Amino acid sequence: MQALVTAVVARAVLSLPGPVVALLAGRPPAAARGLHPEALLLARLARLAPGRMDDRVPVAEQRRLLALSALPMAARPRLPVAVSDHEIPPAPGSAVPIGARLYVPGGAPAPGPLLVFFHGGGWVQGSVATHDGSCRLLAHLAGVRVLSVDYRLAPEHPYPAAVHDAVAAYAWAAREAGRLGADPARLAVGGDSAGGNLAAVLARAARDDDALPAAAFQLLIYPACDLAHKAPSVRDYADGWFLTEHGMDWYVGHYVPDPARRAEPDASPLLAGDLRGLPPAYVATCLTDPLRDEGEAYAAALRAAGVAVGAQRFGQLHGCFNTTVLRSSRDALATMAGALRQGLDAAR
Repeated sequence: MQALVTAVVARAVLSLPGPVVALLAGRPPAAARGLHPEALLLARLARLAPGRMDDRVPVAEQRRLLALSALPMAARPRLPVAVSDHEIPPAPGSAVPIGARLYVPGGAPAPGPLLVFFHGGGWVQGSVATHDGSCRLLAHLAGVRVLSVDYRLAPEHPYPAAVHDAVAAYAWAAREAGRLGADPARLAVGGDSAGGNLAAVLARAARDDDALPAAAFQLLIYPACDLAHKAPSVRDYADGWFLTEHGMDWYVGHYVPDPARRAEPDASPLLAGDLRGLPPAYVATCLTDPLRDEGEAYAAALRAAGVAVGAQRFGQLHGCFNTTVLRSSRDALATMAGALRQGLDAAR
């Protein structure tokens, strides 16, 4: 209950007029200059949240806390978006069906492009439900169908279970394109944080597997790209900016418990040997995000491999995709939606 109360209080404080928010936020430290005042104040308030990444708190409780705190921070305006739930057959070797939720914006053409989306949460937390409001908004703003996937979570299902589910969900979307109103030649992959990691891995899998249609576009929102190394931003923003260095260690330790496997390309897409021939991408990073540098390094590696890449660093915190109660977060999401729409229009 304390997590919910903290989030509700944070939402109320952040709903105050802009000048008041800026006054309460105060002056950012040098390393955070350019951070939006809403994001700065949210970072200060987030430190009050109980139990986040506390090793003494069971994983199930961590998930409950995230789900509770996510609800008040996500805007839920009434939008002309039709929503339906689907069950995808288990991935090969799994007995667990994959849940998915389809968002169809009003006026979307049929057949039309579809984004296969993977939620964030460190491969341990998060769900279709925690990202429901943001996926509705993304579909509406981009004018694109979004299929949000509930892949298996660690530690019950460690790496590479989530990768296998991502591939299975994408293959199912391609097979069922007619029923989903989708054009199989205009399938995009995307996700935030851990979901961005899965999307980047999936784009390469679709390139290499003749049984899968190549993805038309990648929407990578502050993706985790290198689980084997720590870029400078991990140290620079180790604590106090929502996602922490300890938090990333906690997530990675649950997802890929064997350190020797963290350098595998399906865990760390930045370490893949060949990025040539991947679909065009848009990579969004955030100023005070520990994952900032590896996301920007991945964008640079894609460019070096001849992939068309759009990249933007927002004056936001990690997690801004889901804090759409903030105007600045909604503005960032609108920019991401525009990049998705533009990228898929170019794939006609």
